[in-house]
Amino acid sequence: MLYKHILAIHLALILITLTQSINFYITSGVKKCLQEEVHKNDIVSGEYHIYQQQEVNIPVKVIVTDERDQTLYTKEEATEGKFGFTIDYYGPYTICFHSLPSPFDVQITLRVELNLKHGVDSKDYKDTIEAEQLKPLEAQLRRLEDLSNEIVQDFAYMRKREEEMRDTNESTNTRVLYFSVFSMICLLSLAVWQLFYLRRYFKAKKLID
Repeated sequence: MLYKHILAIHLALILITLTQSINFYITSGVKKCLQEEVHKNDIVSGEYHIYQQQEVNIPVKVIVTDERDQTLYTKEEATEGKFGFTIDYYGPYTICFHSLPSPFDVQITLRVELNLKHGVDSKDYKDTIEAEQLKPLEAQLRRLEDLSNEIVQDFAYMRKREEEMRDTNESTNTRVLYFSVFSMICLLSLAVWQLFYLRRYFKAKKLID
């Protein structure tokens, strides 16, 4: 029974890894970017392949930047490559594929295959297995433990963001309430002033007693 549960979890991990593989198309002269958020100190690794759909070779520039606009990886005239980096804060990173314009008047289509891994998926457990002499089942349990910790961190971050958004909403509602009360006081003051002003005006014109 335990073996079946571990096998099911292992298959789930495989499916999670497969969902990181992305295929899309870009045309010549077009820049397409993808963005993903990662945890602080997460190891991010990626591998890409660019397939030309026609015989004409269109140069493609690949550039990876972080939220602070710092370049983490760049390659000119790329057809395939690998990259890896670590971000020291929680935030997004951006991967851009910029194909140069076609030398002809027609647009050329390129297919991009991108495989991204971060967190547990990007860790290499071979050194850990050799150092601690872990069995395959123990290695999978270690991987599941790291994955569980990552999920806990995700929930903790989501709860923190929810609290920040709730505080922002409450602060906004309070400000709107104060502004509404202030606007009503201003309108009432203006109405009273207009009433006394018109009364004095009509008395000055001897239209009323």
